[in-house]
Amino acid sequence: MTAVINSLLIFGCFIAGLLGSALHVLPELFWRPSLIETTLFVLLFLVGVGVGANRHTWELIRQTTLRMLYVPVIAIAGTLLGVAAVSALLPGVRLREALAVGSGMGYYSLSSILITELRGETLGVLALLANILREIVTLVSAPLMARYFGRIGPVIAGGATATDTTLPMIVRCSGPEYAIVAVFSGLAISLLVPFLSAVLL
Repeated sequence: MTAVINSLLIFGCFIAGLLGSALHVLPELFWRPSLIETTLFVLLFLVGVGVGANRHTWELIRQTTLRMLYVPVIAIAGTLLGVAAVSALLPGVRLREALAVGSGMGYYSLSSILITELRGETLGVLALLANILREIVTLVSAPLMARYFGRIGPVIAGGATATDTTLPMIVRCSGPEYAIVAVFSGLAISLLVPFLSAVLL
């Protein structure tokens, strides 16, 4: 029940921010990209403090270093298999283009630019929206994923964002010992996104 309440709270905060900006009831300060970046950096710093202070984290890292290599592989394979299955239900969307959109792995800024250059603005916008949605879904449903799919679930769902925007939520739902796994997976996936997008298109 707690996981559901957390998910609803996260979704409610997102909707409140969306409505606040759309209705122009928030101060202009909230719209500045510098504030968003600063807030993200503060969150990442606090996550680092929490990870460094937990002795159990370093013990777990020594035990699971080799298994960490499988996490980005599973995230990429699962994403592409899921996209392939869904593309069969979408008329007019070719498999290769659908896979290219999915290969953004949540890295919407880079993947949308690459796909726009390679295939045009329509597919680029689709990539942007799909990968932003992935990030939002991860943030909103991370408590449920951790509960029903194991604590590695939010890490896999986060994809490339597991190293930054979804990291605080991953740590909160999966535990600080999964922060290093999330950062490693997110970085590995981020490095592979340009290669995957280019190859698939």
